[in-house]
Amino acid sequence: MRTPFPPRFGPGHRRVNEQIRLSPVRLIDENGTMLGEVPTDEALRRARDVGQDLVEVDPNSRPPVCKIMDYGKFKYHESKKRHKHHEQKLKEVRLRPKTDAHDREIKVNHAREFLEKGNKVQFTLMFRGRERAHPELAMEMFREIIIELDAIAKVERPPKLEGKRMTMVLMPGHPAPGAKPAANKTATADRASGDGKATSTGGATSA
Repeated sequence: MRTPFPPRFGPGHRRVNEQIRLSPVRLIDENGTMLGEVPTDEALRRARDVGQDLVEVDPNSRPPVCKIMDYGKFKYHESKKRHKHHEQKLKEVRLRPKTDAHDREIKVNHAREFLEKGNKVQFTLMFRGRERAHPELAMEMFREIIIELDAIAKVERPPKLEGKRMTMVLMPGHPAPGAKPAANKTATADRASGDGKATSTGGATSA
């Protein structure tokens, strides 16, 4: 069934059906076969005959390239791809208060690789037993990590105490000239650890 679409469109949208005003068009049929130049009216008729839509897939060509397809299904799959891509943007690096210097260096290097590839990184530090009584140790570890990665990352979300864990999120980017991101961000983090309020997170990929 052909789908009605509003006449206006913006970035990421395509001309569909009667929105396509130029004629002729280079037509690709529903099976992916290039049929060559076809009057737009005929291309629309072909799309109607198979119960699908005429979609402009390359507006910069002359004549423009159009394809017969189910536009609703196409939009659905494109949306799923964008959503999946977004989920992969947040990586997770897990630590413990007693993580030794060598292991921490390895994990920080993993985080550095993620950031250099354009990903955000969530650091998650898990507490066990009496370790929860010393959140200042976790805060100090996070301060050091912020300083180590300061040249390639900035703090998107400062350290937060969330029950049995403390988390923070770094994003790719360079601090503004003259800024002191480590000091500014961890000052906020100190207040957060004091009140112990939690903020939920999700969609992370474990390192």
